[in-house]
Amino acid sequence: MNLELSPEQQAFRDEVRTFLRENLTPELQHGQRYTTAVYPEPHISGPWQQALQRKGWLVPMWPREWGGTGWNAAQRFIFESECALAGAPLVHPMGVRLVGPVILRFGTEEQKRQYLPRILNSEDYWCQGFSEPGAGSDLASLKMTAVSDGDDYILNGSKIWTTHAHHANMMFALVRTSNEGKRQEGITFLLIDMKSPGIEVHRIDTIGGDYDVNQVFFTDVRVSKANRVGAENAGWDCAKYLLEFERGAGIFSGRLRSQLKRVGAAIDELQAQGKDVRRDVRLVARFGEVCADLDCFEMMELRIMGTLQPGQNPGPVSSILKLRASRMKQAIAELGVEILGPQALQWNAEEHQEGSLLPLLVPDYLNSRAFTIFGGAAEVQLTIIAKSVVGV
Repeated sequence: MNLELSPEQQAFRDEVRTFLRENLTPELQHGQRYTTAVYPEPHISGPWQQALQRKGWLVPMWPREWGGTGWNAAQRFIFESECALAGAPLVHPMGVRLVGPVILRFGTEEQKRQYLPRILNSEDYWCQGFSEPGAGSDLASLKMTAVSDGDDYILNGSKIWTTHAHHANMMFALVRTSNEGKRQEGITFLLIDMKSPGIEVHRIDTIGGDYDVNQVFFTDVRVSKANRVGAENAGWDCAKYLLEFERGAGIFSGRLRSQLKRVGAAIDELQAQGKDVRRDVRLVARFGEVCADLDCFEMMELRIMGTLQPGQNPGPVSSILKLRASRMKQAIAELGVEILGPQALQWNAEEHQEGSLLPLLVPDYLNSRAFTIFGGAAEVQLTIIAKSVVGV
């Protein structure tokens, strides 16, 4: 694998850096830098997504006819890495990277014309209705019902851990339309207007003090069958395809390196306060181990992503990327609280110190615990790897 950039790739990197200098404002950098939740708030991610769309760079994995860039894996890696290291906001993935590819693959032409332009123009803000109180990692056990009634379905049940449902005007959801046969065979994929009568969004505060997730209740919610993606009872195929994009369609290493930079900046801040962290041999060795692990992960990611064609989903190997990225995220967050030492025990979610990175380290650590749960728990990823990749 040749890791030297070709002249064409260097020119592309320079183009990306020029775009970042001209469009990435200090306000957007500040918003991302001080985000400890999974995704930045819409007032942070939204303006950045609009800037990307004006440039034609918002949906690099989509086909060209729908706004895609046609970039190869090297260009995608350069773009994602440069954006992360520059402190650009994380693009909210629900529309761009999750439901968009599903509509492109399984949707009707009418659904493509209706929803894809609205994703590109940030007119719709999507949330994901998969998990339920009794159906998290065992997604096939979901119970939220969709009963046929003429041209509509009537929905009853609830979804939980629904990220940014309080901001979203649209949800893509898995619902149960049949109890016959295998559990996976009775699931349907629906697109739901969040303003529909009968939908209630209930706030859930996370352990890190952020308001990021919700429980959403559905009581006799009517959804047109025109909003069904794919055939009735065939939603499991849509879900598997979407989860491969959720777990492996992003470039993780750039964001992880940006997180590690934040820990490094926090060390500098502690040094300035008179706490000589760099004299702690154990912490220095741990920092070196995390750096080495991240370098190895980056090489693995490059090797895997280098085999993909533009717009191609990564397949079962996405579970390897998701599992490693989640554990790396947690390792970096753990390093952050280790450098704080006993000071980490004094953290208060209500206290904010403008300009200081130190108060971010504890909530970042607490929120990182969820990374080996959402998107498929670590145990689920290991099972997929064993069956589909290793062939055990």
